[in-house]
Amino acid sequence: MTVWAATAALRERVASRGAIRPRVGRVAAMSAAAALITAALAAAGVALGSVAIPLADVWRAIAEPGDSTWSTVVTQIRVPRTLTAILAGAALGAAGLQMQTLFRNPLADPFVLGISAGASLGVAAVVLAAGSSMSLFAAGLGWFGELGVAGAAVAGAALVMMLVLALSFRVQSIVTVLVIGLLVGYLVASLITILLASAQEQFVDQYVRWGFGSFRGVTWSELRILAPAVAVGLAVAALTAKQLNVLLLGESYARSLGIHVRRAQVATMLGAALLAGAVTAFAGPIAFLGVAIPHLARALFGTSNHRVMVPAAALCGAAVALAAEIAAQLPGLDAALPLNAVTALIGAPVVLIVLLRRRRLAAV
Repeated sequence: MTVWAATAALRERVASRGAIRPRVGRVAAMSAAAALITAALAAAGVALGSVAIPLADVWRAIAEPGDSTWSTVVTQIRVPRTLTAILAGAALGAAGLQMQTLFRNPLADPFVLGISAGASLGVAAVVLAAGSSMSLFAAGLGWFGELGVAGAAVAGAALVMMLVLALSFRVQSIVTVLVIGLLVGYLVASLITILLASAQEQFVDQYVRWGFGSFRGVTWSELRILAPAVAVGLAVAALTAKQLNVLLLGESYARSLGIHVRRAQVATMLGAALLAGAVTAFAGPIAFLGVAIPHLARALFGTSNHRVMVPAAALCGAAVALAAEIAAQLPGLDAALPLNAVTALIGAPVVLIVLLRRRRLAAV
């Protein structure tokens, strides 16, 4: 390594260490603000919809289920929907942070390893089975049920993730793992196209609607599966925060500090896969949140320290997911927008600003 290269590397490490040190006052203030905003949006998410419900009636329906006019709407539809948005936003925010740190790529998201494609393959396989049996999707999803579709999505995501992990052990560069994930995703997408080409139109429409993403329709029984999965994934992200901080400074530097780099990389990929796979299974492939939320959290909290960033990304993700769900509901109207259309309207400007900012900094 030349003297100039060594000096540049040292400057980068010093700058990264400075960015890692959080300002305690700012972090505390932003954490309190994010928590309050999330709580307010959660209350609004339960109260708003095609028909607005006064907060007093919402509280009465929750405190005394079955005794209120709005009890069924609040407890069986809006509260599960709101909790799903919170869990999904937190999961995708944290998983996106993990992937961006692991690959040192600002545009990496939780689905770069083909997780979304694998989940979509599982659902497409169900669609094909429905088309052949002629009865599976009758009356909604028939005997298979929504948990069956979620199970198919989990199985597909797990198979693709295992394939990517098996291939990753044959290469040394983490960038090559990213390329492998993208290529596997493209291969799986081609299989999905073949499967859908042989399915009947009404079942293809069901698959397309699943691909729009939605927090609606998740039941309490499904939340009993989704919530623990997200909790475990967030715990993995929190426990690997120290390793992620060191990986920010490069793999060579991490090895010099005694970090088992490959083990940290695999743990990070598995944690992100659990978070993204669980959300995709029950809510469909939610776009842009995983890319945009980590950048939003960094800008608001002013740090790259993952001990701060993991809960910060989870809080910001929950708030943005709630806001997107409220906007998608079109409060006061008997209609709704596809959730992914709303998340794209929120996420795309954030990613665009990041790209323009990085280009401006590079030009200085």
